[in-house]
Amino acid sequence: MDLAEEGRPDLTESQRAVYAAEIPKAELHVHIEGCLSLELLFRLAAKNRVRLPFASIEEAYKAYQFTSLSDFLDSYYLATKVLVTEDDFRELALCYMANAYNDGVCHAEISFDPQAHLSRGVSLETVLNGLRKGLKQGKSKYGISTMLIMCFHRDKEARDALACLDKVRPYASWISGVGLDSAEAGYPAAPFREVFRRAKAMGLRCTAHAGEEEGCAQNITESLDVLGCERIDHGIQCIKDRQLLERLVREKIPLTVCPISNAALRVVPSLKEHPARDMLHSGLKITLNSDDPPYNGPAIISAYWAGIGAAYKAAATHLGFTRGEILQVAINSIEASWLSADQKKHYLKQIAFFDQQFGENDGMPPAQSGDVYDVEAAEGE
Repeated sequence: MDLAEEGRPDLTESQRAVYAAEIPKAELHVHIEGCLSLELLFRLAAKNRVRLPFASIEEAYKAYQFTSLSDFLDSYYLATKVLVTEDDFRELALCYMANAYNDGVCHAEISFDPQAHLSRGVSLETVLNGLRKGLKQGKSKYGISTMLIMCFHRDKEARDALACLDKVRPYASWISGVGLDSAEAGYPAAPFREVFRRAKAMGLRCTAHAGEEEGCAQNITESLDVLGCERIDHGIQCIKDRQLLERLVREKIPLTVCPISNAALRVVPSLKEHPARDMLHSGLKITLNSDDPPYNGPAIISAYWAGIGAAYKAAATHLGFTRGEILQVAINSIEASWLSADQKKHYLKQIAFFDQQFGENDGMPPAQSGDVYDVEAAEGE
């Protein structure tokens, strides 16, 4: 498991932190609505005349101290009210892309929550046109390839999700997959069987949030067996179910793990007690991700933005990940993505180049070549 022992020079903790933050990586678990930086939140609120419960950015920052997933979701859905126009969604996408670039992201599979907007009278066309424009501009500026995942709220009726899926049919070519998110405890995956069946019939890939909260490991099994998911978002509760863990290892099911988010929402007692490294050592195919960057930073790392770079850095500094383990997680992120075989090969070469050059530059990150894979061109779009 520890690839650093295979002839790679040892790194100090500070060097590992740089290595982790800079290594090319794919982000597979991030919610675009959860990427409203506090600056953008206040600016859009003023523009769209939306009243916020905070008088200032500093007050909002101090308020981002959550006791649970449901506590966080209250703030999350409140903030979405500032997203009204197509240009708002464009700016939101660009906000994420700029930060992702600084975090070493080469590819991102980004979730969005259409039900949170449709319920406010914001059309799916407005949401998707804005996101597409922002992601296209971001790709041109930062060279990051992207895919969109449309998530359904598991705490709403399955018929609402079916109606949402019908609305997206004219834009199906713009979306790569579907997911299931929002509150987990008390909301099983099984009622969404038909939703996911129809989504797969449309050619969409499938993932679902499952096994994030205590006592919810069974949702992982339901997501695999009932929904037919090929990837699990979070999944950390599998560590407490040996039979389930062994199945996930045997079937090589990727888990998109979010350590800082889990600590911020009190899913784990503290960041240092997160099971990510134990999961990796158990043979699980884990990836590291941000989830909702501006919401997770204040309580855990005293930062306004806790992106995927911070998650990788925390793995090195708080969870004891070695250089080889960080490298393995970056490789996992590409292999677990929904990119084509050729696209994966391209990005894996970027990771290998970075790893080789890092050691030859006395523990400093190499200059990037700027060689960007054009996903849309490769897919003939």
